[in-house]
Amino acid sequence: MIVRPIRLTDLPAVLNLLEGSCRELNNLSSEPEHLAHRLRWAQRAFAGQVERADADYLFVMEDDEQQVIGVCGLSGAIGLREPCYNYRVGTTHGSAPELGIEKQIPTLFLCNEMTGQSQLCSLYLRRDQRQGYTGRLLSTARLLFVAEYPGLFGDKLVAELRGQLDDQGRSPFWDSLGRHFFKMGFQQASRLSSLGSKSFIAELMPRQPLYTCLLSPQAQAAIGQAHASTEQALNILRDEGFSHQGCIDIFDGGPLIEAEVAKVRSVRESQVLPLRVGSPDDQAPIWLIHNRRLENCRITAAPGRLVSGSLLVDRLTAKRLQLQPGDTVRAVSLLACPARHATQAQLHLTPATRGWTTRNAALVQDPALL
Repeated sequence: MIVRPIRLTDLPAVLNLLEGSCRELNNLSSEPEHLAHRLRWAQRAFAGQVERADADYLFVMEDDEQQVIGVCGLSGAIGLREPCYNYRVGTTHGSAPELGIEKQIPTLFLCNEMTGQSQLCSLYLRRDQRQGYTGRLLSTARLLFVAEYPGLFGDKLVAELRGQLDDQGRSPFWDSLGRHFFKMGFQQASRLSSLGSKSFIAELMPRQPLYTCLLSPQAQAAIGQAHASTEQALNILRDEGFSHQGCIDIFDGGPLIEAEVAKVRSVRESQVLPLRVGSPDDQAPIWLIHNRRLENCRITAAPGRLVSGSLLVDRLTAKRLQLQPGDTVRAVSLLACPARHATQAQLHLTPATRGWTTRNAALVQDPALL
């Protein structure tokens, strides 16, 4: 598997990939014209032709048959061209001493404090590929890219997780709050946002604090709660140092998680190493490896050994990265916890599978990435 920059020629494959998805994916529209525009813009970003405020790095994952099986995105800076709003969950203190009453009332404040920070977005992996550590590679490849080019990004990375929805795709949070101001369903509002039409949020949303006790019980319960399908994707980012600090999505109430770039595990622990080609043994740990290029960026996960200050990998890995012995890579262990450090034998990496499966089901619980 390789994660690489998207190309305009990938448009048919990406449209086909998204055909089975049930919604607009966190600013990844499935409308051909809009998606083609985004692909062209992503190519400019990887070529270094745009400012950070406009940078939109979109990656695809492809297998050894060059079939696109996943997509993920990374915004250089949010909110500098189009408004970026969230709710900040807080409390208001109320008291009536003469009645002996004191009360902490939960509130929501409309804010844009994440303006200028960088965002992980647009993550989707084909359903039949959600095994082994494929999802972890797709998600964390972006973090290694940030580690190599920190000057292209903000001080923080943020990610909006899908909130609670019912079986019909309705959001109890939206139905109890946003719908009263916008007079449209959740899916339509989400679609408009994914297409970049966000100014209506500032024009119609009240600026005063909103008291959550006025929302329905279902909406209150949804505040800051991620959809069950995002649980494993959330766990991957938690392993990397992300946490929820009180901001939520204004549409479905899902949590916004964040981390300082310098404290992200894949950034903090990554190393620049010379590449060495050989034969790592079956117990070699799995590394996340970046070829240190921008426009021709290629990132993979493969067994490797540290040998005399170099990273020893096999020839297929060097070929996937389009590198020669002696070239340098940026690399970090794929897993955050040493006790869960995967090896080639445990992941059962074979040319026949062209992917990752596991002999130990207890080791791997790959995320549903919707």
